[in-house]
Amino acid sequence: MTIRDRLSGNEAVAYAMKQINPDVMGAFPITPSTEIPQYFATYVSNGEVDTEFVAVESEHSAMSTCIAAQAAGGRAITATSSCGMALMWELLYVASSARLPVTMALVNRALTGPININNDHSDSMGARDSGWIQIYSETNQEAYDNFIQAMPIGENKEVRLPVMVCQDGFITSHAVENIELLEDEKVKEFVGEYCPENYLLKKENPLAVGPYDISNYYMEHKKQQAEAMKNAKPVILSVAKKFEELSGRSYGLFEEVEMDDAEYALVIIGSSAGTAKEAIRRLRKEGKKVGLIKIRVFRPFPMEELAKALGHVKAVAVMDKAESFSACGGPLFAEVRSALYDLDHRPKAINYVYGLGGRDICVEDFAYIYDQLDEIVKTGKTGETYRHIGQRELGGGR
Repeated sequence: MTIRDRLSGNEAVAYAMKQINPDVMGAFPITPSTEIPQYFATYVSNGEVDTEFVAVESEHSAMSTCIAAQAAGGRAITATSSCGMALMWELLYVASSARLPVTMALVNRALTGPININNDHSDSMGARDSGWIQIYSETNQEAYDNFIQAMPIGENKEVRLPVMVCQDGFITSHAVENIELLEDEKVKEFVGEYCPENYLLKKENPLAVGPYDISNYYMEHKKQQAEAMKNAKPVILSVAKKFEELSGRSYGLFEEVEMDDAEYALVIIGSSAGTAKEAIRRLRKEGKKVGLIKIRVFRPFPMEELAKALGHVKAVAVMDKAESFSACGGPLFAEVRSALYDLDHRPKAINYVYGLGGRDICVEDFAYIYDQLDEIVKTGKTGETYRHIGQRELGGGR
């Protein structure tokens, strides 16, 4: 029987952690993810879980703790944000290259500098090539559901990669929403027990984890990581199908909104999709054929599936809540534009960087962007592809 409650995104993720009851949590507080280990530490002290909670002196140590626990044969979790994950940077690569399926709750926050504690995606996008699976959440419900699905994905024998489950700092992490929770026993059964094939405490098969890899072997191991990331895509869909059978909630690599007959579309990640959906609702009432694709899984990137979904539109605007400082667009734009390259009839594509450091974006901004796409189709001229919206020096960016 479904349990209805009202929880913040942080509390929902901590509750999912409690239901999973992992072996080890290594954690160090940083805004806006601090509440997750705080809530979870309460579960530990109350005896609701038998997790070994390791309160470390830095985020670098938090990930080191998780790597050690996972390598020893345990199931390890952590939570962090922004500069906290930046301090883990070296260890992100260690976890993925050692094929250790650590599960991280990443509450997205702008990276310093200047110092900013509000939301954008610069932290996770900066780590996009570190070898971690990345799953993004629009709502508190999705943050809860995604965290439960993360472990069966990462721990799959064809994958064995770490997973970061991302949600937008303060926007979902601290806002309270109605949410449907699963029963504890159903979550435990769905996630299952962690049964690694080889681990440090397995005396029958002694091994080293993270040794020096000379040039004779390094490339082969990187190729194995690359193949594992390819394998993750069907595993993600398989786990999502099983989760739908359990919960009634459907997930894929991305969500399509009004895309069947859309002439113009946006591609976006995270909580801002909710605002864009409201813009679509209003514009559809005016007879405008607008649509949206909300990326859920950014790594592995759904290149072929996205190209198919966008193949019939005339123009697309890709929304980046992070800068890549490439001088030609944001990270999501680079991926989407690449996905469209092999289409016989490519839609015209533009990029908008928005929301940096927590800058708000409203329904009217999305309506303006759809108007820009309409103008591009009418004139046949794309104009500047790399754009920003919402900054003051351009009158609000519109």
